Amino acid sequence: MRGIAISTVRQLWLAALLVPLTALAADPFRFVVTGDRTGFAQPGVYERVLQEVAAEKPAFVLSAGDTIEGLRDGTAAKEWAEWQALVSPYKQIPVYLAAGNHDIWSPFSESLFRRFAGHPLHYSFDFGPAHFTILDNSRGDTLSAGELAFLEDDLKAHAAQPLKFVMAHRPSWALDVMMGSTQFAGHVLAKKYGVRYVMAGHIHELLHASLDGVEYISLPSAGGDLRATRKYEDGWFFGYTVVDVTDKGVTFGIRELHAPYGQGRATKLDAWGKAGLLR
Repeated sequence: MRGIAISTVRQLWLAALLVPLTALAADPFRFVVTGDRTGFAQPGVYERVLQEVAAEKPAFVLSAGDTIEGLRDGTAAKEWAEWQALVSPYKQIPVYLAAGNHDIWSPFSESLFRRFAGHPLHYSFDFGPAHFTILDNSRGDTLSAGELAFLEDDLKAHAAQPLKFVMAHRPSWALDVMMGSTQFAGHVLAKKYGVRYVMAGHIHELLHASLDGVEYISLPSAGGDLRATRKYEDGWFFGYTVVDVTDKGVTFGIRELHAPYGQGRATKLDAWGKAGLLR
């Protein structure tokens, strides 16, 4: 239990779940979450994502990673510079990046990520009543012991924050969540410290599942190639997610890009399930 009593943990978790809604957003705010830009990036899509996201006027953008195509040391710096040029017209909107497998694959690529992202591989920050923990699983499908230790230490240190989000590039939780397992390490920590939302990219497909009051979200593509059926109803589309935090709670708005990259459909998160759009 890493030095904290079970009764204390239970009290912290219950306090996080029972906090009055007014405490969540004395000052309402909006942020946007984006999925992968790359992984066989499709021309023009990310540029449209940036345009439509800016129109939402978010306080900041949280990205699930795969920001460059990467995988080669020789071209990585140029690719990061190209990404920097794309986002420079929107520099008034802070962007917080998770590290994806297309971003980090070597010591040199790690140094570039730190330089261009402007933060460590794992880190956290607060915005109003919300706490955001960003983890690094760029080089493995699971969360390492070190990442789990960072997650627990970070959540423990910010236990007083009533609203908690966790992001990592790979959905290391996917199989366990889809099978309804509640025993995997990441979920045990999420439940223990009152995490409400766990998000990831990597697979380019929108999926959603609830487990013990924790919402698990696989984000749609922000430019990376669509796979499998390529059907909207199966979660294969280009888009982004708008999150509003108000005194009424937290709402996730799923936005599909407008033509020519989509039909501009807008849904709520609870319209989606483990296999795509609920029918």
